[in-house]
Amino acid sequence: MDLRPQIADQLFQTKAYVGEVVPFSCVAFREGHDKIAVDLVLSSPERIAQRIRMKPGRPGLDEWRATAQLAIDGEWTWHVEAFGDDFATWRHNAEIKVPAGIDVELMLEEGARVLDRAAANARDAARTLLVTAAENARNSASSTRERLNALLAPRVRDELAARPVRSIITRSQDRTIRVERQRAGYGAWYEFFPRSEGAVRGADGTWTSGNFRTATERLEGVAGMGFDVLYLPPIHPIGVTNRKGPNNTLVASDTDPGSPWAIGGEGGGHQDVHPDLGTVEDFQAFRTRAAELGLEIALDLALQATPDHPWVAEHPEWFTTLADGTIAYAENPPKKYQDIYPVNFDNDRNGFYSEVLEVVEYWVGLGVKIFRVDNPHTKPLQFWEWLIHEVNAKHPEVIFLAEAFTRPAVMQSLAKAGFHQSYSYFTWRNTREELEEFLTSISHDTSDFMRPNLFVNTPDILTEYLQHGGRPAYEARAVIAAMASPLWGMYAGFELIENVARPGSEENIDNEKYEYKQRDWAGEEAAGTSIAPLIRRLNEIRRAHPALAQLRNFEVQSADNPNLLAFSKHLAADYTSTGITDTIVVVVNLDPVNTHEATLHLDVTKFGMQPGAGFQVEELLTGEIWDWSGSNYVRLAPGQSHVVSVRHS
Repeated sequence: MDLRPQIADQLFQTKAYVGEVVPFSCVAFREGHDKIAVDLVLSSPERIAQRIRMKPGRPGLDEWRATAQLAIDGEWTWHVEAFGDDFATWRHNAEIKVPAGIDVELMLEEGARVLDRAAANARDAARTLLVTAAENARNSASSTRERLNALLAPRVRDELAARPVRSIITRSQDRTIRVERQRAGYGAWYEFFPRSEGAVRGADGTWTSGNFRTATERLEGVAGMGFDVLYLPPIHPIGVTNRKGPNNTLVASDTDPGSPWAIGGEGGGHQDVHPDLGTVEDFQAFRTRAAELGLEIALDLALQATPDHPWVAEHPEWFTTLADGTIAYAENPPKKYQDIYPVNFDNDRNGFYSEVLEVVEYWVGLGVKIFRVDNPHTKPLQFWEWLIHEVNAKHPEVIFLAEAFTRPAVMQSLAKAGFHQSYSYFTWRNTREELEEFLTSISHDTSDFMRPNLFVNTPDILTEYLQHGGRPAYEARAVIAAMASPLWGMYAGFELIENVARPGSEENIDNEKYEYKQRDWAGEEAAGTSIAPLIRRLNEIRRAHPALAQLRNFEVQSADNPNLLAFSKHLAADYTSTGITDTIVVVVNLDPVNTHEATLHLDVTKFGMQPGAGFQVEELLTGEIWDWSGSNYVRLAPGQSHVVSVRHS
């Protein structure tokens, strides 16, 4: 009963990623007082089965739990088997009745018979052990205590715990888990506009666009900060009709580049590269160099068109025609996007579905394995379920990220329908109460199907917290995102504390969506005005500590000051490649203005320790070594955090 993990309606598979430690649970009981045990039977895609003994969960709730690390991608199957544990039942009764002198001979014989049954299926040394124990239990020349001890010897108990004598076996139905490659659930993303990298402004104020060759020069800097994925906004031709100017104005000059999301022009559409950026061959060289540096390229998939897109002339039925004969442009009142025509998915379902599949297959053929999907919540859910299934059936390594800042039910449904990653509400969760609730929810409540990517900013999102908090706010948000979630991301300029907003909005002034932007990456880092060194260190810590590659192990810890957020991530030695337990504790000052102090109260039982235990920790941002216990004094300046590694003996 109540098998987990599974999605409640069972219309969709649960998800995991390679290396993820997945919790399994069920409710199992039987009538009366006899003891039961429960096994998790887990089969890999290669149909290699393992049997894992489940442990009792919360007392009194008949709950049983186990964890397993899923090591390869593909479809795993699992079920649970509950059974009467005859030795455990006998032992419980014997340990009460025999010392009390009740039914002594009967209890000893019953115990010997349980061992007889176990020996019948045992081999070699185990059979000898069990047969000898049963004989000793029947030896009337020995004392009652000696006979009972023969049946309860530690080696006998261990053997029957590992291979119990089972009766009344009950098996659940099979459940499945789709395990995807590790990058689907773990990675650090960085976003930049290739047209800005290498863009040059002339003496007359006009710009020469950067291109894939000049943008290649920035790849070492991105990889050097420890990122795994480089996300590029649309790289396709941009329309001229209704092109947006600086700061989203409705009038653009001949030299304004326009929004990359206004796709389609004389140079083509979704299967073409903007001529300012270069050729398809230039893109391939860019992608190859990125791969050499350990970076995967993620492309934007924005299913919309400008009035100049070839789709408009060739397939006007793919759009919505208004009563006055014009095609409807995109709106999100009060925002208007006059440079974009949204697609009507109902007018020619087969034709447009096939077109999009062809677009995705084209870029997959050029080596792109990750797509960041723009506004998927404005398209039919059924379409995404179909597209992702079709693509993954041929290319299971391809990953789709849903950029959907929308209602929870819609966002979660997109994840259930197949999206491998999802944007989230993280950017708007700033107080300790908000963050504790949010981070707990994404780690436990929705983790069977949704993988949140905690972007700290985007070209469209510059929250008030970042606008007014300055460098300390940026440092705090980076630490929380990088340490709390196995997936996090940032848009270029975050490391330079670009926090000036367009008046009355949550967007950067002089937004890069509508113009070129020059940045002095090396100069600002040398001057100490960039937080790139912190970003680099956070990503180094992530790679060195496997606990941070897990989603479901987030636990809130207690600090007696509401301005300090404390949490931990723990991974048992059984699940690390080194065989060493990994525990990280993070404490962040959320107040970007004031210094705060508190007593940090740790639940060390979450780390596999006994209450009251003392231990050493290493502060990973500074290299300091401290002696800690369950209660520890902390004092943090604005923007300061502690990221500590617990040293397990």
